[in-house]
Amino acid sequence: MEEYSVIGQRIPRVDGPIKASGEAKYAADLSLPGMLHGAILRTPLPHARILQIDASRAERLPGVRAVVVGPDLGNFKYGFLPTTRDESPLALDKVRFIGEEVAAVAAIDEDTAQEALERIRVDYEELPAVFDPLEAMAEGAPRIHDHAERNVSARASMNFGDVEKGFRESDHIREDRFVTQPVLHGFLEPHAVLASYDSSGKLTIWASKQSPYFLYRNLSTALGLPLSRVRVIQPCIGGGFGGKNESFALDFAAALLSKKTGRPVKIVYSQEEVLTAGRRRHAMILELKTGVKRDGTLVASSCRNIADGGAYTSVGPLTIYLCGVFLTLPYRLPHVKYEAFRVYTNKPVCVAQRGNGIPQMRFAADCQLDMIAQDLGIDPVEIRLKNAIRSGDRTANDLAITSCGLSKCIEKVAEAAGWEEKRRQPRGTGKLLRGIGLACNSLVSGARLRGHNSSGAMVKIHEDGGVSLLTGATDSGQGAETVLAQIAAEELGVGVEDIQVSRVDSELTPVDPGSYGSRVTSIAGNAVKAAAGDARRQLAEAAAERLDALPEQIEFRNRRVYVKESPRPFDLAQDRLISPPAAEAEPKSIPMGELKERREAQTGGKLQATERGMSFKQLAQLACYAGSGKTILGRGSYAHDIEVPNWETGEGNLSAAYSFGAQAAEVEVDTETGQVRVVSTAVAHDCGRAINPMAVEGQFEGSISAGLGQALLEEFTLEEGSTLNPSLMGYHLPSAPDMPPVKTVLVETHDPVGPYGAKEAGEGTQISTVPAIVNAINHALGVWIKELPITPEKILKALEERGGQRT
Repeated sequence: MEEYSVIGQRIPRVDGPIKASGEAKYAADLSLPGMLHGAILRTPLPHARILQIDASRAERLPGVRAVVVGPDLGNFKYGFLPTTRDESPLALDKVRFIGEEVAAVAAIDEDTAQEALERIRVDYEELPAVFDPLEAMAEGAPRIHDHAERNVSARASMNFGDVEKGFRESDHIREDRFVTQPVLHGFLEPHAVLASYDSSGKLTIWASKQSPYFLYRNLSTALGLPLSRVRVIQPCIGGGFGGKNESFALDFAAALLSKKTGRPVKIVYSQEEVLTAGRRRHAMILELKTGVKRDGTLVASSCRNIADGGAYTSVGPLTIYLCGVFLTLPYRLPHVKYEAFRVYTNKPVCVAQRGNGIPQMRFAADCQLDMIAQDLGIDPVEIRLKNAIRSGDRTANDLAITSCGLSKCIEKVAEAAGWEEKRRQPRGTGKLLRGIGLACNSLVSGARLRGHNSSGAMVKIHEDGGVSLLTGATDSGQGAETVLAQIAAEELGVGVEDIQVSRVDSELTPVDPGSYGSRVTSIAGNAVKAAAGDARRQLAEAAAERLDALPEQIEFRNRRVYVKESPRPFDLAQDRLISPPAAEAEPKSIPMGELKERREAQTGGKLQATERGMSFKQLAQLACYAGSGKTILGRGSYAHDIEVPNWETGEGNLSAAYSFGAQAAEVEVDTETGQVRVVSTAVAHDCGRAINPMAVEGQFEGSISAGLGQALLEEFTLEEGSTLNPSLMGYHLPSAPDMPPVKTVLVETHDPVGPYGAKEAGEGTQISTVPAIVNAINHALGVWIKELPITPEKILKALEERGGQRT
């Protein structure tokens, strides 16, 4: 594998110092002169018709400057697809879940704004509500949206190969039902926005967004403004994990209130608002049937998925689509059938979350694979190696696998976890039993979705050798700025500290879809590489003219610029080329060693003939000042050169590259209390080329923490649609003491598409965490628990049903 100066180095994050020192500014930290404070009125009812809203008492309260309600934004609605846009910024005719936004106020301070909310009177006609997706689909259930029969908001159907034939040819068939819960995204920074609508009719908005350009377009449409009059500036973001991709009520409300008052307006949600009414991962009921040969070879799988989507559609069609697509990865599976229904319920909306629909499917499929291995007496490592997909394969639904290190990941993680020794028998005595489990994963490296999917970048070379990088890609806390800076630095032969990465500003940075689907490194990274390459080309032309060489001979490395394999000597002391003697008609035909000896003989040995070059700073000055002067500005854009897959059938390549990985988890279970402790984990991941190994390891650890929470801890306690545990303490996000030691192995396959061979390294690991833990619990106890989270109560119940005996 080619060696680089910056790529592959363990470089600290470029935004680390300002975040560690507290200098970093998040949306909630910002203020402007004359700023007002906004607040949102939320409904206490899960389903009701709005008869009347009377805000007169709130408007008369001293200090209140404006109140807005749903009709103030007309009939504007938003969502993932034109056909599924069913959500208005503030409720129009109905409310459909407890906590839905009904009105917003702007006042001189937060206390006045909160008091104003209490003075708004809303008359409701309460309607029957439904909270279970199976009940919502039943005949006669309350209809949440008039257009949706049986409350189905979206469907997905896939059928590849011949599933029934595959089952007939199978030697062993297993059917299981798996249930996953909705989980919080877990970002520590709640949603926040500051909007300023000026007298010229221009809106500027600072918002915590993973995809600022989504908001940019939605505000333009909602307010009837041309895009040139909407400016979205991204401050630092305190985590997103898919929960900050969309536009929300506070974004529209702040903009409208600012327009109405002529003053800046800031709205910040509380953590309680995020927990009671915020968006979350889809809960799913997965009925999975799988057939295999006696040796464990996978033959066919069929799955029926009922997904609880909450009150609105959002990105739900994409979620259930991806869930089905990744029934075909990471193992070879010739016959596949998938049917999914995303169902409206009177609960908060479910959206994309790290892996978007894939963790639910792989929890079911990888746990069932362990069950099948147990049925057949096959080691879980062996059955995965037998079925692992490989480079050059095409899946049943036509996903093209360009690079794949899955088999190596399985072998490496088994070795790192001490698999053979720990699988011989459950370890521990008395009430404490230990087990080890394994699972695999796969993920896109930038999904090919409909619409604009390209990234752009610009690189500006300053006259002192500094570099400014402008990109529309978002760093939502995952370290994207550092990775993109490394790519630019490698291309230009400078250090990461020489690169200044600008945050998204829709008035300055190129349009970019944002941070989701593990697209930043693979797509935005290629755009940055192209932009830096364009700037380097311009610099190389200036260097070639100065050094009497061809532009393609110019090398950029370690802040130096020089001619590769210099055919003529260069006097470093005088910073100039030495002209050859007139007698030498063809100096390039003379070997370098002989030519050097001649030069030294002619000049008394005072020449250094090993390099013709200069510093990067000198070249920057030369290029910017030569003649009348010029600006060195590199431009680049990139999008995966693949067709959009068929969304109706599920067939077609979803990404230009796919990552793969394997993960092992060792657990200790207390059979008296039902408590589970994850003792250790090991992860091996095929990330193509690790641009920054330290950042990759950090992503692994974050994924494992989040997956551990979903497997064992996180659960909303709901009663008739009302959240009873609206705090991080009551919700049980995993904390530092819950985190096990992590052994990491980077499997570098060098993908032909990604920048420097890089692929996804941010989301995939979380996909395998849950099934690895669940499989380990089974190994320890000999009981299968198929409903998440696996709480102490469920473990004790399962043991009681088995008579307390481990088998």
